[in-house]
Amino acid sequence: MPTGKPRKKQIAVTAPPANLLPRLTAGETAAVFQILLQKHPDLTSEAEAIATEVVASISAEDIAEDVCSSVTSLDLDDLNGRAGKHSWGYVEPTEAAEELLQEAVADYFEDMKRKIDLGLERAAEVVCTGIVLGLLRATREKSEVVLEWAPDFPAEHADYAITEYLSQCPKDRRRGAGKRLAAALAASAPDWSDMVSAIVTRSRAR
Repeated sequence: MPTGKPRKKQIAVTAPPANLLPRLTAGETAAVFQILLQKHPDLTSEAEAIATEVVASISAEDIAEDVCSSVTSLDLDDLNGRAGKHSWGYVEPTEAAEELLQEAVADYFEDMKRKIDLGLERAAEVVCTGIVLGLLRATREKSEVVLEWAPDFPAEHADYAITEYLSQCPKDRRRGAGKRLAAALAASAPDWSDMVSAIVTRSRAR
């Protein structure tokens, strides 16, 4: 009888197929990128510069559309699946709606905080603007099935987005950031101009 550990089957690697790179998955692309930098560390600075450009190249308009769509696409099936009786107890529709809406915008808030942590304040400002505009547009949509159960959600989380962004800005640049943000939202979100002004004023006292 054969003894010892079985040998691992070696997979023969032939010449790479044409146009492979564009068809890699996100994980495979990341692995190729890491290996490339390991083999060519002299490319690190250039890669960092390109990464900064990519992370910062965002549009408030695109974010607003995505946020609005994420919030307004929630329907009765989503609400019914979360609310009501469950093995762990009963969930009120208002509580379920709040949870669903928070989950719908969570990635955008995380992206804003990530950019703040990276020191990309202007990029974070764009994300913040997009979040606020998207939440405002959601209140104007007719398909507000889940929002009907949490009508205060958009304004409350717009407040939170602005407060969070300004609180993380260095104090010596906070006033300028607040002015830019207020100006950017003045024309696009006049319904919330008083709220935005109050938040900006409040942030200066911190």
